[in-house]
Amino acid sequence: MILVRRLLGAVLRQQRLLQGRTLRDVSAAAQVSLGYISEIERGQKEASSECLAAICSALDVPLSTVLAEVSDEIAREEAMLVGLTPLPRVTRVSADVGVAA
Repeated sequence: MILVRRLLGAVLRQQRLLQGRTLRDVSAAAQVSLGYISEIERGQKEASSECLAAICSALDVPLSTVLAEVSDEIAREEAMLVGLTPLPRVTRVSADVGVAA
């Protein structure tokens, strides 16, 4: 079974680590408890839309980008479940400058 909360947590953690930021840093910027963000990243809790928006804002990543990455992961997992060739990872294009992100 595909757990959206697990995929969402993985994408958020990846974004945070790519920026070299700590849970403590993101927690302070998002005004969300460190423990709660940790649970979200581990797929143990489902973030409300307000909490997710605060975390994305703290990471300076558009919510739409995070959700698109989650959607891509869901598509790959669905393909694997039905025995299809998984879809390739998509490199997102930055809307600001029009180059691969």
